[in-house]
Amino acid sequence: MTAIQRILCRVSVASLLTLIPAGQQAMAGRLTVHEFTLTNGLKVLLVEEPKAPVVTVQIWYKVGSRNEVMGRAGLSHMLEHMMFKGTPKYGKGVFSKIIEKNGGNDNAFTSQDYTAYFENLAADKLELALELEADRMKGLLLDEKEFQLEREVVKEERRLRVEDVPMAYLVEQMNAQAFMVHPYHWPIIGWFSDLDAMTREDLKVYYETHYVPNNATLVIVGDVKPETALPLIKTYFEGIPQGSPPPPPSIVEPEQKGERRIVVKRDAQLPFLYFGYKVPNFKSSDVHALAVLENILSTGKSARLYDALVYRKKLALQVGAGYNELAADPELFTFYATVKPAVRIAAVERAVLAEIDRLKKEPPTDHELQKAKNQVEARYLFEQDSVFRQAMLLGTAETVGAGWQYVADYVDKLRGITKEDVHRVAKKYLNEDTRTVGILIPLPSRSDRAEAMGGAR
Repeated sequence: MTAIQRILCRVSVASLLTLIPAGQQAMAGRLTVHEFTLTNGLKVLLVEEPKAPVVTVQIWYKVGSRNEVMGRAGLSHMLEHMMFKGTPKYGKGVFSKIIEKNGGNDNAFTSQDYTAYFENLAADKLELALELEADRMKGLLLDEKEFQLEREVVKEERRLRVEDVPMAYLVEQMNAQAFMVHPYHWPIIGWFSDLDAMTREDLKVYYETHYVPNNATLVIVGDVKPETALPLIKTYFEGIPQGSPPPPPSIVEPEQKGERRIVVKRDAQLPFLYFGYKVPNFKSSDVHALAVLENILSTGKSARLYDALVYRKKLALQVGAGYNELAADPELFTFYATVKPAVRIAAVERAVLAEIDRLKKEPPTDHELQKAKNQVEARYLFEQDSVFRQAMLLGTAETVGAGWQYVADYVDKLRGITKEDVHRVAKKYLNEDTRTVGILIPLPSRSDRAEAMGGAR
């Protein structure tokens, strides 16, 4: 998630029942977030949003591919799949069937930094979602036969989403080059060799270690009142014993001392360029300026990259940039471009770098700066229309370590960014020595190869 996907929040401290209030306040925005911690360490964030009789229930575990070890990449994602395979109380597939029968929907997702599960349903079904999530936090079956079957499902998912998608394959390869030591090196879905080597025992240990209440945050947003919801939360979750999750990974990526390049040749229709620079995460005061920089370069058809490469120079079909400040560890400020037919990829790369150099040589205009800030604030307002997105943003910020309060003063800090700040961070971070470049070169089609071979004879 990028900086422009935050929401404005205000916390109201309350002490309800026997829960432990967090006791923090932020005077920004129109939302009230109630934060509590159960006696077993489970953190609870509640937002009352009564505009519709619906609620989203999300539970965020502080475990993702970043927590895995070499040789077992994909454990977090595999466990996400197994969380739908049943408990002694609710058998295989019953969880989702119950939610669907009650008019809701559910799913889950895994990232480098977290694994999250959610249910969207009518507000009067809140207790049902809480009971189901608490049940699989403590009683997952992890059947050997189901594991063997699901492993093949995940392998097929990798084939469909990565192996058969040239651009996704390039992104995976580029990230593996950019992060040589840090766990961001391996893909969330895992390598085939790691999936084959994975065992049920690996999953069992991983589940027992990370799926404990003091390693999770429960986020509820919707037509819900804290005085009604908190007794239910306590009933279903407080009896689950806390665990001793291991400390977060302490591996620090060594300083990159020169550009790295990787070329991938695959069956593809068009060349594709994807590269990134090492940049800080939310712990740095430069993140707001970097967010504005991303917006100026990449948001909308009037942004610099689209205007230059697609509209004026007609070198690319698609072009853009991305920055994820809400990552547990520093990631990349990335750029991508789909090369137009008959255009050389080197020309596209030079054109993207030229736009980067423009910002390194001189600040953006006052108009560009103000437009970027306006766009960010507009996104904030639009995000608040969705209870699901509100919960997503709060859960992300809380789980990666920024704390959900990070979003409360985000717009105020963004408003303080000057065009000189944007100029400064462009010069500071977008440098060749921290750049990793990935290039996708399409192989000739089978018919072209056959024709070439025929001509050779």
